[in-house]
Amino acid sequence: MLQRKTQTAAFWRDQFEISEEDLDFFHDQILDAETPLTTKQLAMLIIQDYQRRETSRMESELSKGRIYQPGETYEVGQTLVFPAMDFVVGEIVDKRRGQNPEHGDFDVLQVKFEENDKIREFVSRLQTPHRLNQPNGKGITEEGALLSTDEIYNLYQDEIEESILYALEEGERASEFVQVDDRWLISDQLAEIHIGHLNIAEALIEMQARPLAPNEILSEIELDGDISDSMQLVSLNHALGSDERFDKVRSGNDHFWYLRRLEPEEAHRVPALLRPHTPRYNRALLSVELLQIEWELDDEWGESGVGSDIPSVVPSTSFTLIYPHQRYGTIPLSSRTRGFFPAGSQGRSLATVIDGRWGNRYQVWVVHEGRYVSGLRKWMDDHDIPVGAQITLERASKPGEVVIDYRPRRMKREWSRFASANLAAKTITFEMNKIQISCEYDDYLVVSAEDPASLDQIQAEVEKRNIDLDQIVEMVVPELTKLSPQGSAHAKTVYSAVNMIYRCPPGPVFYSLISNRAFQDTGGGFFSLA
Repeated sequence: MLQRKTQTAAFWRDQFEISEEDLDFFHDQILDAETPLTTKQLAMLIIQDYQRRETSRMESELSKGRIYQPGETYEVGQTLVFPAMDFVVGEIVDKRRGQNPEHGDFDVLQVKFEENDKIREFVSRLQTPHRLNQPNGKGITEEGALLSTDEIYNLYQDEIEESILYALEEGERASEFVQVDDRWLISDQLAEIHIGHLNIAEALIEMQARPLAPNEILSEIELDGDISDSMQLVSLNHALGSDERFDKVRSGNDHFWYLRRLEPEEAHRVPALLRPHTPRYNRALLSVELLQIEWELDDEWGESGVGSDIPSVVPSTSFTLIYPHQRYGTIPLSSRTRGFFPAGSQGRSLATVIDGRWGNRYQVWVVHEGRYVSGLRKWMDDHDIPVGAQITLERASKPGEVVIDYRPRRMKREWSRFASANLAAKTITFEMNKIQISCEYDDYLVVSAEDPASLDQIQAEVEKRNIDLDQIVEMVVPELTKLSPQGSAHAKTVYSAVNMIYRCPPGPVFYSLISNRAFQDTGGGFFSLA
């Protein structure tokens, strides 16, 4: 069976490009469907169309003459079709006997091609086997052994969709096609939504002080009644998504619209101190003791943790708060906490967190790529939650809601390591001061910032100067050891202090400690100056 172009990897990977004819095809398909089509649906349709076109062309060309096969006998004046040469058509203008003992008695045909009047020679009446010899041209247009549309799509999905997206997004007719949630429609199908409609939507969201579903907004604005309800929704989503005032967020399988100016900054931009550094290190050199400490910390960017997410049957969990999260009012999405919030790997999801002390409700944003939950600044401020606090999460009875709490204890003034920024020297120093603490906490993790804004400047300087982890550890360890009568600092404390200006999981920090000859492991997780 002769191979069709649409059955080859070379065609889909190297030759396939969306043409004007293809764009006309997309235009008609979307209009006929009367509903937006996904990129995948367009890809499947264009594959089917290319297969249909190819079959139609083959059948049309084959009707113009006999199929050339080397074993057949032909006469001068006959018209031949050459499937192996993309179905070109030619007329036999001369015939002579061939001379080659290996092939026995055969003829040589001179064929003049219609498209360029060029004459080429071909063998006929060949007695020896040849791959082009098939009885009566059998198999040339048969469909049985061909790859299906689904199979072609699965094999060449990336290349096909890349070509489609380039044409629809950046081609000369890009303004003709509109994408809404990976669904394509024709711009003329959209309902007219003007600035007045968008202003009403903004006012509705602000009055409700919560994200609104598209249907809730649509019910309050009047659009063209001749356009279907589904297309009105698509039009509204497209208009809101094109206006920078509005932000689309998910809650389960649904999406809602909110106002960017009402969201915490951390909801749509990951702060520098929450963007992790993960330098390479030899993990095999970490002691069992340090690995156990790493497991206890359960850093969302670490390589340890509990191994897998806590299953949904577990009613509660707890974790300790580190400085970057306390600084921005966020909590981590670690292996222990992730299962309490909507799942995802990209974008943001909505959830509700309930204060276990006072019952206040907080709208929070689950920032999947940043691995944190934002929107808890007020809760932390209301309860004076310090770095190192033991925080608990408990499943609420309603899906999408989580109860947050801390483990209370009688308020006392406790010693804390206070970090101060030396802006002139671009370093940080530590001293001991007392702070009021009314919750259970990990003493090794407790650090405080005298002026968080100045520490932010040091953090920015660290990024600007590309200061590495080893230099930062060398900066903070002497400062921490001087605070202890024993002249030592715990690995947790070093990790906590480093993360005040350089977000990093425990593993690389611990390796930096054990690989530096300036520090000595004194046991129990403590290190001193050598």
